[in-house]
Amino acid sequence: MTGMDDRKDAFEKKFAHDAELKFKAEARRNKLLGLWAAEKLGKSGEEAEAYAKTVVAADFEEAGDEDVFRKVRADFDAAGVNESDDEIRRAMQELLVEAVRQIQEN
Repeated sequence: MTGMDDRKDAFEKKFAHDAELKFKAEARRNKLLGLWAAEKLGKSGEEAEAYAKTVVAADFEEAGDEDVFRKVRADFDAAGVNESDDEIRRAMQELLVEAVRQIQEN
């Protein structure tokens, strides 16, 4: 029975590790998205960093990416930034790939 217990423990550790990597990648993606959006909003330096933190925090409203999308969409609409929903979603996908790459390099 020890072999089965070892396999179960290994599976649970892998699951926890994968979940942690997913969380880190999404958080990094959200920061990168916040910096991307900040540039579109005309923010730079500390103001851009502060805005990026608000995008990261928006992800804790509900499960999934829609809360982050809605935050950026609403901020763009309020500021008159002309970016389509598709462009925001494309940026989210591309920046997730970049976030994973950055995490893997560390």
